[in-house]
Amino acid sequence: MSFRSKFLLVVMSATLALYAVVGGWMSSSAQQQQNDPGAQLRIFESVLRHIQDDYVDEPDLNKVRAGALRGLAYGLDPYSTYLTTEQVKDFRATSGTPGSTPIGIGAELSQFASYLYVIAPVKGGPADQAGLQVGDIIEYIDGKATRDISLYDARQLLNGATGSEVKLRVLRSGTRPFVATVRRSAVQVPGAEAKMEAGRIGVIKVNSLAEGESADVKARLQELLKQGAQKIVLDLRSVAGGSLAEGVKVSNYFIREGSLAQTIGRGNKVLKTYNAEPKDALFDGPASVLIDRGTAAAAEIVASAFAEHKRGDVVGVRSFGAGAEQQLFTLRAGDGLLLTTIKWASSTGKAFLGEGVKPSVEVKPPDVAEAIDPEDLTGNDDDAIAQPQPNAPADRRDVAPDAAAPKQQPEDVQLKKALELLREKSTQTPAQRPS
Repeated sequence: MSFRSKFLLVVMSATLALYAVVGGWMSSSAQQQQNDPGAQLRIFESVLRHIQDDYVDEPDLNKVRAGALRGLAYGLDPYSTYLTTEQVKDFRATSGTPGSTPIGIGAELSQFASYLYVIAPVKGGPADQAGLQVGDIIEYIDGKATRDISLYDARQLLNGATGSEVKLRVLRSGTRPFVATVRRSAVQVPGAEAKMEAGRIGVIKVNSLAEGESADVKARLQELLKQGAQKIVLDLRSVAGGSLAEGVKVSNYFIREGSLAQTIGRGNKVLKTYNAEPKDALFDGPASVLIDRGTAAAAEIVASAFAEHKRGDVVGVRSFGAGAEQQLFTLRAGDGLLLTTIKWASSTGKAFLGEGVKPSVEVKPPDVAEAIDPEDLTGNDDDAIAQPQPNAPADRRDVAPDAAAPKQQPEDVQLKKALELLREKSTQTPAQRPS
């Protein structure tokens, strides 16, 4: 290579390096500006000044402030929210108070694409009886649009007196938008169920991991072991919400040692690690876990523990991704901010919120559609069922398709796969220990 060529190569390399350094510095500087509270506050002050000085009418600054705070919390996650003074009082009156749970529709809810999203209806609850399914999007609640209102506000709209009805316009892939009429009632979550399958495989269908439910799972597991079960399938499909402690206990029945879960604070700081207690382990034999889009929070603790400890196959599709704790911060005017301050995470620190748990063996049910874009499903505003009215007469459009015309249940391909995988495994490891 000639001296001229070498010289040009050096110059070009130096130029590229300089661009990379300057570009990186500019990007870093821009990012620092974006995350500078002072810079953001100056933008808000400028907007407020224009509203106060230039808006065509005299603005109600209390409403402006409330709207701004809603927007601030809305940009974080579905569970962080601004609360009015009355909502703060209601939150304090019901939070952690036995017997004060509001009467609703019996479903674990979140947000998706700014709409209200059904993670999972409670088995046998009002939403389930009305035909709502995992993955449904609720577009209207009694004629009020759910888009761009907080999850907390949407839940309040769903709550009401026992026996009262609420009309929901539902978007579901593969069908025309429809209105489901749900009769509110107190929800009784069924306990865990157990059955034996060929090959001495016990199947435990968990329906809840709320406080105290781990004891029910334990009882079903012990019953199966007494019946001679040598392998176990733990079905966590459509198990959303629940208690972190209950998820840890159920994990511990199958995992004898090591970390099972963590809680993560600001800056990814590990706040607490939950370890297995060897004395609480009940089953050491082959086991598998079933998960789906309705698996969230406490159930994700169990699924992630199985996956990270290589305890057994996790069969199904990626779980929803939830599990967080909020803290109420009151403001001077009596209103407040409910902010997520703690995230639940796997034993290796992978937070579930927004990520979920990936199965080790992916099996998609044939009757479940892919995730949908609500914009592709919304009908015209002139549609007679677009904005359901509370007192509108009922007809077949007021019933969810599955509730109006029950269809034959398709083959459970996920359970089938889990059973196949277990039948291939040896039972040489100890199957159980006395309890």
